[in-house]
Amino acid sequence: MNRNLILKNARIVTPMGRTARCGAEMKRLLDIPRGTIEVTDGRITYVGENLPDTRDGYDVIDVRGNVVLPGFVDSHTHLVFGGYRPDEFVWRMNGESYMSIMERGGGIFSTVRATREASFDELKQKAEWFINVMSRMGVTTVEGKSGYGLDRDTELMQLEVMRAINQDPCRKVDIATTFLGAHAVPREYAGRTDEYIDFLINDMLPLVKQRGLAENCDVFCEKGVFTIGESKRLLIAAKEMGYGIKLHADEIVSFGGATLAGELRALSADHLLHASDTGIQAMKEGGVIATLLPLTAFTLREPYARGREMIDSGCAVALATDLNPGSCCSGSIPLLFALACIYMRFSVEEAITALTLNGAAALNKADSIGSIEVGKWGDLVVLDTDTPNVLPYYTAMNSVQHTIKRGVILK
Repeated sequence: MNRNLILKNARIVTPMGRTARCGAEMKRLLDIPRGTIEVTDGRITYVGENLPDTRDGYDVIDVRGNVVLPGFVDSHTHLVFGGYRPDEFVWRMNGESYMSIMERGGGIFSTVRATREASFDELKQKAEWFINVMSRMGVTTVEGKSGYGLDRDTELMQLEVMRAINQDPCRKVDIATTFLGAHAVPREYAGRTDEYIDFLINDMLPLVKQRGLAENCDVFCEKGVFTIGESKRLLIAAKEMGYGIKLHADEIVSFGGATLAGELRALSADHLLHASDTGIQAMKEGGVIATLLPLTAFTLREPYARGREMIDSGCAVALATDLNPGSCCSGSIPLLFALACIYMRFSVEEAITALTLNGAAALNKADSIGSIEVGKWGDLVVLDTDTPNVLPYYTAMNSVQHTIKRGVILK
């Protein structure tokens, strides 16, 4: 497998830096109309004007003026799970409430049951199918969360599936792993939420860390799930153990999750459909990435998060799919771009930054991916056109010609 590659005659479009871009900086991209990218042993070793046409040991590709972007970073997914919930999706479209769906056997506990019953191979095969589809849409790094086991063995198995995929030398996508044991209170702990938090802190966090299974810890901080106090207790313990910390925050109601994220200086706060002005300011001051998930708002028929206001307030904003079996069974990068630009009023440049460098920063990986710069991994996307404006314009249709992972053009 040759990881030495030269792309010539490329329109190189990329944010720059090794940290998230905030506010107006999100719109500032390097744009080289005719340039060359050299990748050596998987890492970028040159970005600039065209080099000589041939180099020994390198594959040379003339992209004929087409756009080359950093590989897309999908920084919020739940891609390892058992079963599907299409009937529940139709019930919701027909107007049924969350509680009525739960009473019919739907909701998160339907997936928990199916995931607990699934084998390692079944979970791995399904996750690899999603990864292959997302790779064709330009994704080169994805975050994968556990959270559909809510017990010791199944949570570990979800994380072990992701580790097995990461250990494949021919993998198409890297997975940044996140422990989301606090996705819901399992039924066996009903009425004993504090005891479940104790179990996560005292048993699961040390075990996951010892086995090297997760980089980050997440919590569903929401009314009726985990309170601010419960979330804070878990996240402080996780941070002290060396985890990056993240929150599902202010998705259903304005609950204070974004403010807590700012207080704890979390890597990211995600969803944020109902984030308050105070929460937005707290995220800005705390250096928190506001990760917005417009596909979920779209499928739930909910108003979109106030991404335009967050950017204008000086926040760093990322975009991600929230691929999951319940509220958003989609990893569609083309639709994500369209919704962000058309309905959330992102510029094309801001959307590119949000799905590359800022997505990388939300996973604490902006030093190695997320932009086309010397020293970073050669994770690249070649579009089938000479303008990035095609991303929202070619609405919900794939404009990716090639996805390149560490210098290898994927098929």
